[in-house]
Amino acid sequence: IVPTMHYQKSLPRLPVPKLEDTITRYLNAQKPLLNDDQFRKTEELARAFEKGIGRELHEQLVAQDNQNKHTSYITGPWFDMYLKAREPVVLNFNAFMSFNPDPKSEYNDQLIRATNMTVSAIRFMKTFRAGYLEPEVFHLNPEKSDTEIFKKIIRFVPSSVSWFGAYMVNAYPLDMSQYFRLFNSTRIPKLNKDELYTDEKAKHLLVLRNGNFYVFDVIDRDGNMLKPSEIQAHLKYILSDNSPAPAFPLGYLTSENRDTWALLRKNLLENGNEEALQKVDSALFCLSLDDFPVKDFVHLSHTMLHGDAANRWYDKSFNLIITKDGTAGINFEHSWGDGVAVLRFQNEVFKDSTKTPAISPQSQPASVDSSRAVQKLDFKLNDALKAGITKAKQKFDATVESLSLSMIQFQEGGKELLKQKKVSPDAVAQLAFQMAFLRQYDQTVATYESCSTAAFKHGRTETIRPASVHTKKCSEAFVKELSKHSTEELQNLVVECSKYHGRLTKEAAMGQGFDRHLFSLRYLALSRGLPLPDFYQDQAYARLNHNIISTSTLVSPAVQLGGFGPVVSDGFGLGYQVQDDWIGCNVSAYPARNGEEFLRCIHKSLEDIFSVLKGKKISS
Repeated sequence: IVPTMHYQKSLPRLPVPKLEDTITRYLNAQKPLLNDDQFRKTEELARAFEKGIGRELHEQLVAQDNQNKHTSYITGPWFDMYLKAREPVVLNFNAFMSFNPDPKSEYNDQLIRATNMTVSAIRFMKTFRAGYLEPEVFHLNPEKSDTEIFKKIIRFVPSSVSWFGAYMVNAYPLDMSQYFRLFNSTRIPKLNKDELYTDEKAKHLLVLRNGNFYVFDVIDRDGNMLKPSEIQAHLKYILSDNSPAPAFPLGYLTSENRDTWALLRKNLLENGNEEALQKVDSALFCLSLDDFPVKDFVHLSHTMLHGDAANRWYDKSFNLIITKDGTAGINFEHSWGDGVAVLRFQNEVFKDSTKTPAISPQSQPASVDSSRAVQKLDFKLNDALKAGITKAKQKFDATVESLSLSMIQFQEGGKELLKQKKVSPDAVAQLAFQMAFLRQYDQTVATYESCSTAAFKHGRTETIRPASVHTKKCSEAFVKELSKHSTEELQNLVVECSKYHGRLTKEAAMGQGFDRHLFSLRYLALSRGLPLPDFYQDQAYARLNHNIISTSTLVSPAVQLGGFGPVVSDGFGLGYQVQDDWIGCNVSAYPARNGEEFLRCIHKSLEDIFSVLKGKKISS
């Protein structure tokens, strides 16, 4: 076994890009969004920044980075950005990924699946903490690197140089510094800036059902996991408890503005709830058991993205949600970590709970006294807290009411066909989004695609900017000037977009985007008490960071679909996956935008692109 953290010491550091490269990339991203006059002004400001204050800030950033070789230049500013944000975490930051159903349908029973997934989650945690969880590695040539022989050899290469051994066979170990926050962790609301809290000594699980809070130990005094049949017995006890829902469900508080919640939490602590809150904060994770089945994919998305706040604790590093019909998903808080860690956890839990389930439909729960083992938490509420919960509920219900979620599956092709035609599947999906927005709103707007920089020590994410002069030209040809172009010309435009998108993706993954660099320079200026440079006061800078189309993709055998809320009130939150023979999109929007129409336009765009790639003529 290769130890979990074998590569961590020797991971390469996230590079600080050259300032001139950052400015060039920034201007390339601005070009499709501005007219000539606006662009000239933005270019002037950018060049002045590059020669003047920007250069000074960049040099300070590089010097600071050289003094902090144990981490990355983005770590501090990025944690600060998340933890200082005052908006509610639900819908603004938390994302969800729902699990595929268990292939064996009789295992999709709520109690069986909750038991099996809880056991698998604890197994994952124990394996990780013991250092036996296989390191996360991106294999470019798995025949060489994902082999028993390679693992046997690399184990004996010292940690300080092990990364180079993997690199020699085209394998890229990924940063695993976020993983410890998966368990026993929560985000604690504080005035102005929240805190992340982890207590690895706690041995209990938090279970929410019908707005009631329950805890029971899942690890014994010797550090061993409880027998699965005992966990099953305790969960069965909770599922059969017919206590009424609380009149003032505490979960709503975690859906509040962070300062409001911080003050209410202070009140809770002063009102004699310290012990109960400590149990909530330190629990392994939060298991949310919902009392209804899932109707369809839209209902599934609503349930996993926000659900009923009475039955969630959005501040926990993650909520494992299981509905009445055994549909499961994860809603995770975003400040502590990114999709890479959560996805690895989901993949392992899915594989373990379906391939080697701890209990079967025939298993009998252990005959233990659950009424003694399971503690129902009681919270003492004064009038101010009751009023706070009522207000939080009103706000939450109104926000959820205004949120629309829609989805499509494009069935006429996917990754396989696109690779045959030698174009990047991700580039085609992103081009379709640009084309769709142009068709619907007749404009090109700021677009965000998340890209992991986990190939570096303490890497987080970088932004790919999919809206380019290439996608704009191609979209206009397809949407507005179809008659002027031959099929071959349209094909060439698509190929051009694919090449450029491929370059942007590679740059971002190698830490050579521009967004995090500019973000860090701005953070540095403000933290040194300097006046904000003119460059950052440019309207074009603000517009580029007002991401109307925010996108994120993942493909995994464990995940059915994923999604998140729009990041701006007039935006779309777009989760998508390009599978071998289909493409799925899940869109969230508030009333300022029409998500269903956007999806229709995406479908039309994909149809047109696929037709052109197959050499067919398209009708307008």
